[in-house]
Amino acid sequence: MQRKTALITGVSRTVGIGAGIARALAADGWDLVLNYWQAYDARMPWGLQPDGVGELTTELEAAGARVWAFPADLADPSAVERLMARIAEEAGPLTGVVLSHSESVDSGILDTSLESFDRHFAVNTRASWQLIAAFARQAPDDGGAIVALTSDHTAFNLPYGASKGALDRIVIAAARELGGQGISANVLNPGPVDTGWMDEVTGTELTALQPGGRLGTSEDVAPTVAFLLSPGGRWVSGQLIKADGGFSA
Repeated sequence: MQRKTALITGVSRTVGIGAGIARALAADGWDLVLNYWQAYDARMPWGLQPDGVGELTTELEAAGARVWAFPADLADPSAVERLMARIAEEAGPLTGVVLSHSESVDSGILDTSLESFDRHFAVNTRASWQLIAAFARQAPDDGGAIVALTSDHTAFNLPYGASKGALDRIVIAAARELGGQGISANVLNPGPVDTGWMDEVTGTELTALQPGGRLGTSEDVAPTVAFLLSPGGRWVSGQLIKADGGFSA
């Protein structure tokens, strides 16, 4: 059976959600294109994992996947075009795309800067629309699947939450507009996932809100994404799915 290839964005650390999704897809027989931008991690509290992409690539290849890793600053309006050109040249057509990249810097109504607001929408919203459109233009005759990671943050995380809310609408529109091409599109909200960004206080507070008494991990989220990209999951489309261990219940 011919192998299929999926693009996963925002994969720069071995402990991230994107990395967990990559492992699950590799186990299901997918080849993978990893997109990353380490300059983002360098300015985040968790810091840069310089060898993260290389370590994950080695792990995925050992699991049998062919892997390509391409950096791209998705705040750049021309980055998606260049990224997709490299993918077409080196990896061939994509059957799946998982949007797990993000810009996320906390601020509220009164202290959000114009620069921060614009950057959040450039990365989380505009680039996601560009990637979805570019994916649809090159999708094979039998279609494909789109999954975008979202959040329900609002207060005190204004630019992140607002840009993710806009992303939700774009993905739902894609389910309707691209369905005729055999393309499914869904939004997945994983709730609070411990990928190293939480301090002890935040982790304790969020754990107390989880019905199961523990925080989610990338390994908890990945199987749902893998299902949505599988042939059996393609009938699910246009949905905002909460795979959050009951956090939102």
